[in-house]
Amino acid sequence: MTLSGASPRQARRLTPLLTLKGSTRIGTWNVRTLYEVGKAAQVVSKIRQYNISVLAICESRWNGAGQVTLAIGERLLYSGHEEEQHAHVKGVALMLSESAAKALIECNPVSPRILMARFNSKGRKVAIINCYAPTNNTADGQKEEFYGSLQVVLDHAPRRDIKILLGNFNAKICHDNTGKERAMRRQGSGCMRENGERAVYRLSHWWEHFPPQCHSQGHVDLPGWTNFKPRYIDHITIAWK
Repeated sequence: MTLSGASPRQARRLTPLLTLKGSTRIGTWNVRTLYEVGKAAQVVSKIRQYNISVLAICESRWNGAGQVTLAIGERLLYSGHEEEQHAHVKGVALMLSESAAKALIECNPVSPRILMARFNSKGRKVAIINCYAPTNNTADGQKEEFYGSLQVVLDHAPRRDIKILLGNFNAKICHDNTGKERAMRRQGSGCMRENGERAVYRLSHWWEHFPPQCHSQGHVDLPGWTNFKPRYIDHITIAWK
């Protein structure tokens, strides 16, 4: 389901998300919930502080699918459970700065775990796919269903688009990349478990892996999010073809 789209003429009038003259910051964050009063405003304050144009949000916990322009100017694209009365769990979203919102071509909410949006850019368009993978102890069938749905989204994205896949993979990627050099680098952290092996195996023929920055500045404090320790299970990847 595509919630919004732009005609070729309209796309030419859109602001480009990526340019050769400047840098664009794109990030990912499991916020644990946006389904509380004031949480969206807190997230906006942080993306402004770090000058982030597009923030992929996991566990937004908003049901339904759509987009809303917040009173403070940013736009939120979200994808959750179809039933409004469903328990507020899972959910993915993209928080766009005002300039990034002007580059939006279309939004495709796939499921409570996958959301894709396309943006205008100089030369090639940009497809950003936000995903929230099942945890390590989830049944194998649900994991395969998730990666199957994700592969369908990747396969149907326009071939010439720059494809960026990011979000909470619930997977640690270790530093040992023997035999997987094209898919991952050596800046991983910790011991790779079944989820990490599955993610690398399923996506290695498509993606070059850029591990998250494991530095102290990656730990962001917000009121309501206490005793949080980074687990390095969020990743940003970009297609190499």
